[in-house]
Amino acid sequence: MNIPQKIKSANIRLYPQKLFYSPEWLVLGVNNVCNLHCKMCDVGTQNLESNFAQNLIGTHPINMPLDLLKTIIDQQAAYFPNSKLAYAFTEPLVYPHLVESLTYANQKGLFTTLTTNALTLKHKAEKLVQAGLNEIYISLDGPQDIHNEIRGHKRSFQKALEGIEKLKSYPNAPKILIICAITEWNIGHLKAFTDSFRKINIEEIAFMHTQFADPQMAILHNQIWGEQYPATDSNLDEINLKNMNLPALLEEIDAINQENYPFNTYFAPNLTTLDSLTKYYQKPQEFIGKRCGAVFSSLMIKSDGSVIPAHGRCYNLTIGNIYEQSLNTIWNSQVIQKFRKDLLKAGGLFPACSRCCSAF
Repeated sequence: MNIPQKIKSANIRLYPQKLFYSPEWLVLGVNNVCNLHCKMCDVGTQNLESNFAQNLIGTHPINMPLDLLKTIIDQQAAYFPNSKLAYAFTEPLVYPHLVESLTYANQKGLFTTLTTNALTLKHKAEKLVQAGLNEIYISLDGPQDIHNEIRGHKRSFQKALEGIEKLKSYPNAPKILIICAITEWNIGHLKAFTDSFRKINIEEIAFMHTQFADPQMAILHNQIWGEQYPATDSNLDEINLKNMNLPALLEEIDAINQENYPFNTYFAPNLTTLDSLTKYYQKPQEFIGKRCGAVFSSLMIKSDGSVIPAHGRCYNLTIGNIYEQSLNTIWNSQVIQKFRKDLLKAGGLFPACSRCCSAF
């Protein structure tokens, strides 16, 4: 049953310790390996002590056992049949049980999505279609040369496009959506990148402003919440926010927003003035959003069965384990009840949350 958003909001506001609706997303960390070295990612830059990196590659086994994933699917079908099952971390296309588990989820009637760099998509496309994948989110960060430089692979862009074309050649192919992370390296190329997809049948290009936690944000957070929910700086090892050409970025945002593309485009967060861009990138201790949405709509399950709030960018806080509790129990476990209440007590966001994708 789909519960109206007004009722969900009232539940969060009046009785956050128990949510009476299902999560929108169940995010899977099916493996702890990646085949690229992205400049804006702690895994790619080997900043392995950050919360983000630990959430992505800090558990064992490297690959989630198939029996565990089938248990998750069975429980989702029983408790949360309308939730989306999202294969997201670290690189699902190299997960050895991907096709079998997708097929199983499809047989159970679940809606499945997959987020990928698409490096090996061409070789997996047919099997993904046969397995019944519903949506695929492909990470591309600009035109060919820009993307390849950011991703640390001289043919990653070409391989991704080959995969997209292969996927589209099959009937009943999943919907294709593009995610583009805005960084200092692709400003000035975003409009051309978007234009290049005019003749490619995709659903959407989503532009995500750089998501990060700088050292000062982590210090401020830990002074208040460090004992309960320790924060780390993240995703800034090779990024220099001072190099962001904000006037040029604003021009591109305006130009893209004024175009009539055959697919949807949006920016997250939606920053449309130079002042708002300056605040976002140069004053990260000032909040832009009001309340985390993901803590009240998502769970992430790691390869060892442990569960954390929201997704990989959240705090490395174990709220349960599939080997020990059911998904239904974990969704309202005592640990996450307290976490949600503390978050609301703090105003909807902790200091280290201010530049997370779920803060807007």
